[in-house]
Amino acid sequence: MLTVKNSVRIVVAGAVAVAMFIVTGSEALARPKYANVLNTTYPDLAKKKGTDGKLTCAVCHPKTDKKVRNNYGAAVGGKLEKKNETDEAKIKDALTKAEAEKSATEGKTFGDLIKEGELPGTSDAAAIN
Repeated sequence: MLTVKNSVRIVVAGAVAVAMFIVTGSEALARPKYANVLNTTYPDLAKKKGTDGKLTCAVCHPKTDKKVRNNYGAAVGGKLEKKNETDEAKIKDALTKAEAEKSATEGKTFGDLIKEGELPGTSDAAAIN
């Protein structure tokens, strides 16, 4: 039987469920394949500069808004054939092609920085996509 007391319980339970979704939902990766390929392609960089040995979205996205990319993220994005690519081989190919592009560090490519164990992107936003 639905009483006022039961109605309040249902509303409170719903509010708690929504709050839990909001709090924990932000931690999920929208495109985990990108991070997975990044970590398997550059395991030494992941060990040196990663969080718990894993590189995060911050390599390409300097802000919490994932539409904002730094110079490295823009370079990788420009090498992908389509937005929201899911083919791991194509993502790896884009990472490899981006290595040849000039970084913000004078005289160094993104690949040079990665080989030196440094994160390739800047902390500044370069493009909004």
